[in-house]
Amino acid sequence: MVRAVLPAGAVGESFRSFFDAVDDFFSGLAEVQLGSFTIALLCFGVYLSLRARASYNILRAAYPTESFRYREIWGAYFAGYGFNSVIPARGGDVIRLFLTKTSVPHSSYPAVGAASVVEIGFDVAMGVLILSFAFTQGVFPKPPDFASLNAFDLSYLASHPRFALFLITALGVAAMVAFALLSVRVKAFWARVRQGFTILFDRRRYFREVFAVQLVGWMFRFAAFWFLLEAFNVGGSVKNVLLVLGVNAVSAAVPFTPQGAGVAQALLAKVFADTAPGATVAAYSVGQQIAIAAFTLAVGFTALVFIFRVRSFKEIVRRGREDREAEKAASRGPAEAV
Repeated sequence: MVRAVLPAGAVGESFRSFFDAVDDFFSGLAEVQLGSFTIALLCFGVYLSLRARASYNILRAAYPTESFRYREIWGAYFAGYGFNSVIPARGGDVIRLFLTKTSVPHSSYPAVGAASVVEIGFDVAMGVLILSFAFTQGVFPKPPDFASLNAFDLSYLASHPRFALFLITALGVAAMVAFALLSVRVKAFWARVRQGFTILFDRRRYFREVFAVQLVGWMFRFAAFWFLLEAFNVGGSVKNVLLVLGVNAVSAAVPFTPQGAGVAQALLAKVFADTAPGATVAAYSVGQQIAIAAFTLAVGFTALVFIFRVRSFKEIVRRGREDREAEKAASRGPAEAV
């Protein structure tokens, strides 16, 4: 009985902390520096556009003979990121996968999914460097201390290592089962996956068209968070931005809430406890998430309407099912279809 009550109390405390921060955000709206705020969102838009360009280059290497435009890949990227801001467990990635697949003629889900995995190489490299810096600053909590944070999902996993290990193992097994079920013809499936990784076999092209593009995009992301810190009166500096990026790296690893909401807020409150007043940090922690979510969702939905001619999430689901059925029918061949 006690075990059931404790998590419930933790959930309540986590939600109270988050909504208190939301209240601080709306109470301090008048103090937000609109100039820095606007520049931050523009920089973030450039960052995502460059990420989309890297994705386009990866797909171009995988499908060199097909004709498709950067505009569709850009729209799919923004739509996926925007919906990830409001859908938990990275549900926006499914939207991006479908929109990208339908934008590239004769493409397959395994290849397009593998192409999106290529982008993770840069994220892992930067994440290791940023977290290494964050953990040496004396203000970033160590993993064992996550259990004391007011973020239920992170603190619960930290205080229940056996369950965390079980969850990671279960997710790994589920991923392998999903891979096995995606295609009856396993050899053909892995051939498509390898096709998505094509650009990795040309290291010069990968570093020129993917890694370098993502690096420039990361600079704009750095600038975006610098100006967000300035806009919410926390103070922009190299150290502060790197700490924010470290928080984002941790919260992204716990995708139970949209964009790690709750986890990010709790970590930021801990990291900037001695830097700015608590209400200011709380307003910033929620304000940056609301601002980025609203901006990317607005751009993503606009892309759905004007690029993909989609006007609802249900329509995306319907089109996705129709596309899967058509793909299955094509894979059966004319003989089986008869």
